[in-house]
Amino acid sequence: MDKIEQRRKNLRAAIDAANKELGFKSDTSFCEHFDLNASHISQLVNGHGSFGERAARNLEKKVGWVEGLLDVASDDLNVNAAKNSQFESNVSPVDTPLQAIPLLDYVQAGLFHDVGYDGLNPLGTSWTTYKSQRPECVFSLKVEGTSMSPEFQPGDEIVVDGSLEAKPGALVIAQEIKHGEARTTFKKYRVIGINEFGVDVIELVPLNPDFPTLNSNQIDISIIGVVVAHNRKFKY
Repeated sequence: MDKIEQRRKNLRAAIDAANKELGFKSDTSFCEHFDLNASHISQLVNGHGSFGERAARNLEKKVGWVEGLLDVASDDLNVNAAKNSQFESNVSPVDTPLQAIPLLDYVQAGLFHDVGYDGLNPLGTSWTTYKSQRPECVFSLKVEGTSMSPEFQPGDEIVVDGSLEAKPGALVIAQEIKHGEARTTFKKYRVIGINEFGVDVIELVPLNPDFPTLNSNQIDISIIGVVVAHNRKFKY
């Protein structure tokens, strides 16, 4: 096979690979994406136009292929490996199915610990790719306040699994009871020791240092669930 014919064959293979990777339905879409003349590309592929050294190198540069790709012997052609780094994808598709979960408020989340969520009157429905061994124990909350900023901002959604046991360093939803009043809170879980009854002494630590740390020696604390995912909407 002569060099011109090799270039035509490689161009066809490279366009097919790009169409598949980028989701293009036609060569025209490929050409529009890379600002190429569709008629000229068709001529190059089908043998109706000259395909010299300059044309090959210019085309490789414009699309982002490594220089010389179109001259590689077909058996050695690897379009994906030969892409120029500036055009390489830094993301991959997610094919994990979405699961519907209830979006609760903090009062409902507090009740969840004792009786489990009864499915009535959630704030709404959220979706997650997270999979639990006990899907009925999974719910979502909207972050309130700035005690967990800057990583978590008001309005962010977090996914909580009530079937998991908290481990040191985990982010948790907990219920604190002080002076007979219960309050649900989102904090980092820390174990600082063991009391005289052999029970862990824990702290609920805010990520924002401007807020106080809660200690189980001072107030009653019970863990509702462990935060397993974080969803944030970006302003546009």
